[in-house]
Amino acid sequence: MKLEQIQELQIARSQKKQVALATNLTSGESSILYPFDTNDKSQLVDAARRALIQDRPTEIETEDGPVFINIFNPPLRMLIVGAVHIAQKLSEMAASTGYDVTVIDPRSSFASEFRFPNVKMDTRWPDEALPEHAADRRTAIVTLTHDAKLDDPALEYALNSNAFYIGALGSTRTRAKRQERLEQKGFNVDQISRIHGPVGLDIGAQSPAEIAISIMAEVTQVLRKGKAA
Repeated sequence: MKLEQIQELQIARSQKKQVALATNLTSGESSILYPFDTNDKSQLVDAARRALIQDRPTEIETEDGPVFINIFNPPLRMLIVGAVHIAQKLSEMAASTGYDVTVIDPRSSFASEFRFPNVKMDTRWPDEALPEHAADRRTAIVTLTHDAKLDDPALEYALNSNAFYIGALGSTRTRAKRQERLEQKGFNVDQISRIHGPVGLDIGAQSPAEIAISIMAEVTQVLRKGKAA
């Protein structure tokens, strides 16, 4: 790898970009690819895109010989709005799955170290906190408060971000009211459809732990397959 490529990869990492290094195993020539910043549908770029989604390097055969694709993904992150019981379980599960987790809640009675040991807490209001967390394509945002004063600003931010997953707790009725409020804020139906709500896969979950399992399952499905059932 050339010094210029090492420097370019370092810059991409600081900018939280998803990049791949493609090396021709016959010639030794290599190039840096930005699969999510282009409409290029070539074999090489498409393979790099899949490798980044799957978090797994790959090797493909091309007209110019075998090419090894190494990946450089930013860390997975989960921003949870609402320090509720479900968040306690979800933060543990997400961390064990490799996510860097932050729980956001300005309510001191909820957002305490006692309730969330070893979890990063942000006790600012979501509209103040979220912009500084700079959600990217490796970030999941989940709102769990049932309180429009907290959830709505978070969802407005999320819909304007590149977050790969946006989920919101609430019943079908709650979802309809939320959609009305977001439409009044100028979001269209296609934008609002990015929100997974009621959040999580429909597995009949009842307890906070079961609901957290359903959320992690859906987040994983969207991360790896690009969609939910």
